[in-house]
Amino acid sequence: MGTVSQFHQSLRAPAHRIESEEEAISTAHDLAAAFRHHASERDINRILPFAELDALSVSGLTAIAVPPDHQGLDVSNALLAEIVAIIAEGDPSIGEALENHFCMLETLRTQAAEDLKASLFARVLLGDRFSGAAFTDGAALAAEGPGYRLSGRTRQAPGILFADWIAAAATAPPSRPVTLYLARADEGVQVVDDWDGFGQRTNGSATVIVATLHVNADAIAPAPSSGYSTGISLGLLLKAGVSLGIARAAWSDLMTAIGDRSATVLPRIGGRAIRIEATVAALERAGRKLDIAQVNPVEAAMADAHFSASAAAILAGETALDTANALFELAGETSAGIGLNLDRHWRNARIHALSLPHDKLVHAAGEYMSKVGGA
Repeated sequence: MGTVSQFHQSLRAPAHRIESEEEAISTAHDLAAAFRHHASERDINRILPFAELDALSVSGLTAIAVPPDHQGLDVSNALLAEIVAIIAEGDPSIGEALENHFCMLETLRTQAAEDLKASLFARVLLGDRFSGAAFTDGAALAAEGPGYRLSGRTRQAPGILFADWIAAAATAPPSRPVTLYLARADEGVQVVDDWDGFGQRTNGSATVIVATLHVNADAIAPAPSSGYSTGISLGLLLKAGVSLGIARAAWSDLMTAIGDRSATVLPRIGGRAIRIEATVAALERAGRKLDIAQVNPVEAAMADAHFSASAAAILAGETALDTANALFELAGETSAGIGLNLDRHWRNARIHALSLPHDKLVHAAGEYMSKVGGA
């Protein structure tokens, strides 16, 4: 903690090219099963999953969100959410890093110039990973030649320790919001491993510090101008995917813990099962609406997608916490052993929920429904 993390050097093999949604689902299940084996140990000892993230890249799964125009696979947003949920069930910290990666690719798709998109999507197809961050108010971005001189530090964000590229939000003079695409390996970029949360302990959260760095103009894109941008909505949808994965992991351990006693608590088990199924349905509905907004990015469609993604994120977060609580309520002393580390499900759900602006989303949902007049 609190040290400058060294860039993870690896001899990463060339990434596989996934050819279909069916292959993507199968690959995700295989990886999640492998990630699950040592997820508890990584949580206890805070062992960062560099090797697991490299396996994710080599599998081709990190590239499935590359648009078809850039030789990627045309996948639905509901599939992306399910992929994140599957990976998060195996290890929610890895799922959160994947969540952030996919969101940054959507921002790149919608905001960047064609040359920048072509260059960076080509890197994604080779296995490069992205993370997003935002520079704090004290950051400075001043014009310098064909670009800007950057200095400052970002807020903590998940996935930075595993990223090859950082999509960093900043403000260009006089007051223009932009996204800077920074190479993680650049000598001017320092990444500080300062995350000490009691949950999501290995999600790669870190702070970026830049003393002085020249950023070329062609590595800068305008920030989304709409509060209902598809990038924001996809972020909410994939955040719901991570929460769903945590709920499924807690459910699996719950069923193992109660064993033959399941008949005595059937109504309470059934209620949790129904809630998880309802959460899956909410993610699928939000994914379909986001598909529509991406094809036809008018304000009404984007607002509708944002509303559904908000609902999915809130419901999934509540479902994760409720299922994690049920693990202790229904399994009792069977689940209480410290060596089992089953409390990680609650810790992961609680910490992941902190990144969701719950009250803001509920307020926005009320405003939206008052305008459209119905569900």
